[in-house]
Amino acid sequence: MKNLFFNYRSLHTDLGILLLRLIFGGMFMYVGYLKISAYKQMLSMMGDPIGIGTELSLVLVIFAELFCGFFVAIGFLTRLTIIPILIVMIVVLFVVHIKDQFVMIQLPFVYWLLCFVIFIFGSGKFSVDYLLFNRKNRIKEN
Repeated sequence: MKNLFFNYRSLHTDLGILLLRLIFGGMFMYVGYLKISAYKQMLSMMGDPIGIGTELSLVLVIFAELFCGFFVAIGFLTRLTIIPILIVMIVVLFVVHIKDQFVMIQLPFVYWLLCFVIFIFGSGKFSVDYLLFNRKNRIKEN
C-alpha cells in the first residue's frame, strides 16, 4: 500500500490520458450541444470577437466545442482536433474577457492549459488513433 501512494511512477499513463480526454471532450461536447440546441438565442447573444461575423463565429465555436470535443474524447486525430478548441480558448481569454478579473476567467484558463497537456500527451493507447495508426505500424513490421 505504501508503494501505491509514495511511488513516483505513474499508475497507468494511458488510463490517465483516457480519463482526461473523456472529461475534457465531454465537457466541450455538452457546451457545444447547448449552443446548437439554442442556436437562435446564442446568435442574438454572440458578439463578433474577431471580426468574421456573428454567425460564422458561432458556427466555428460550435464546431470546435461539439465536433472537436467529440474527436478529442474518442481520441481521433487528437493533436489536430485540439487546435480549434485551443483557438476558441485563446479568443475567450485574450479577446472576449481580456478586461475581466482572473476570477471570471479561471475555467477558460484551465481549459486553455489542458489543451496544451492533451496536445503534448496525444491520444494514448486507449484511442481511435492507436487503433488506426498502430495497426498500420504492425502491418509494416510483418
